[in-house]
Amino acid sequence: MAVVSVGARGGASSPAITRRRWRPWVRAGAGVAILAAIAATVGAEPFIRGLGSVSAPSAAAALVLAAVATVAAAWRWRILSARLGLALGWRDAIAAYYRSQFLNTVLPGGVVGDVHRAVVHGRSVDQVAQAARAVAAERAAGQTVQLVLAAAVLVAIGFVVDAAVAVPALVAALILVAGGAVSLVSRRVRGVARREALILGRAFGSPGLALRIVAASVVVVTAHVATFLVACAAVGVDAAPERLLGAAVVAVLASAIPLSVGGWGPREGAAAGAFAAAGLGAALGITVATAYGVLAMIALAPGAAVVAASALRRRGGSDGGGMP
Repeated sequence: MAVVSVGARGGASSPAITRRRWRPWVRAGAGVAILAAIAATVGAEPFIRGLGSVSAPSAAAALVLAAVATVAAAWRWRILSARLGLALGWRDAIAAYYRSQFLNTVLPGGVVGDVHRAVVHGRSVDQVAQAARAVAAERAAGQTVQLVLAAAVLVAIGFVVDAAVAVPALVAALILVAGGAVSLVSRRVRGVARREALILGRAFGSPGLALRIVAASVVVVTAHVATFLVACAAVGVDAAPERLLGAAVVAVLASAIPLSVGGWGPREGAAAGAFAAAGLGAALGITVATAYGVLAMIALAPGAAVVAASALRRRGGSDGGGMP
């Protein structure tokens, strides 16, 4: 995530600002297109079955697992914020993280909640740029650990990912790398990149701190994978544990691809490919991914409550610009 800036100069219709405004909608459109393509291929039945599989016990389990993941992610954010000299209490961190996850899910682009979290925290401590660095570092650390952990698990259990899943992921990675390489051609961008690398390098400088960040990230990923396994149980999937684990790891990893609406789209496509690779059938993967998506949305209900409470405080004039 890029460093957030406020009070940008120039007209609101400048090309750079216009691109930033359209980017979330392009990402969301890609997710919708993926879902439409899947539905056109397999029909609506797997999606309907997934929706109908959600039960009160599975929703309760998802709420608990989401709470565990949110607390661990908030801990990771507090660690990096402290390293960058920013005060962030437990209550504020957990509430803001719930809110950011909810906003990431319901708004296009998948990162609006993180941007909002950075800006609100930055304004509360009068250091928006530094707060944006903390959020960017926290999200990057989490995604890096998730990628490494997913690769380790898949190799350990001998789970072979289908080409239909691996190729799009590789293409997306190459596009990101190419975009970064093009950006670095600019001398100004290179200078900014070196400066940011030095600042963030200090944030990750301690081995003990790195271990805590990794530990928090492992808890987050484990909770998300466990939620996917809850969805498997809700649907009634009967398969070997290693097959379910491999499929769950792939689907949860695909949820982080920023070409979706709250994870919808790439997740269902990846789950279809992973379940097919496990010999369970693509339609069953879509059903489980749909149930997981619904459970994930239910689990973020506390985030909606935080958004509502913040709106009420602003309406009452008592928000004061602080967190959450």
